Amino acid sequence: MKKTVLITGASSGFGRETVKLFQQKGWNVIATMRSPEKEKELNLLPGVSVVRLDVTDEASIKEATAGAGPIDVLVNNAGYGTLGALEAAPDSVIRQQMEVNFFGVIAVTRAVLPGMRARRSGVIINVSSMGGRVVFPFSTLYHASKFAIEGLTESLQYELNPLGIRTKLIEPGGYRTDFASRSMALFGDGGIAEYTKGIGALKAMMDTEGVMSENIGEVAEAVYLAATDDTETLRYPVGAGAIALLDARTKMDDIAFKKMLAGQLGM
Repeated sequence: MKKTVLITGASSGFGRETVKLFQQKGWNVIATMRSPEKEKELNLLPGVSVVRLDVTDEASIKEATAGAGPIDVLVNNAGYGTLGALEAAPDSVIRQQMEVNFFGVIAVTRAVLPGMRARRSGVIINVSSMGGRVVFPFSTLYHASKFAIEGLTESLQYELNPLGIRTKLIEPGGYRTDFASRSMALFGDGGIAEYTKGIGALKAMMDTEGVMSENIGEVAEAVYLAATDDTETLRYPVGAGAIALLDARTKMDDIAFKKMLAGQLGM
């Protein structure tokens, strides 16, 4: 029988590519998004069901998961980033970052766990980031949410592995999706001049040719590998940049790494 995967945040970027890959591999795919009525492509693919799911809306989570049937793999992909000085961040922005990137993951995971537990089988894949283990300036809220996902997923494996359920972390580096436009909330320096130069340097680095990879398909490939390799491997770094930076972080102390990164940004 065909297996079923449920993917959140499927309207664009990594989520969209992951839907297409699983569909090509012959899976039943539940592609979830906040506005399925706007989708014009995925709903035409055989084996793909486009369903409304907002990770901050408990009712939509229950409705989407209850109507899905047995779910073999959950891919918690929905998320976004914020960019700016913590001092300038409105309370609403701070809370929304965690609502989507962290509490949303918990809510969807809890919705599928009873079925996986009953079948003693399943894989929960959380799309984190290299930013769940290394940090950049002026991305404090985003990093806080991804560090939280890393801790959640690593701890959860002790609860779920004995029940036949595996947990996985996908850690992409920088990719040129619409993340920096559609999926990033920029609150900037809040008019505080001391932060302006640093934020400008970070944005310039993100816009530099070659810094962001165009090959978002390799992230989908990593998700598929995590879903099907039948191992208890926890972390899957993706992209040469992410692998190199994570390796450097393990070899440098806190001060050395901070000075290296600050130097690259001219800070």
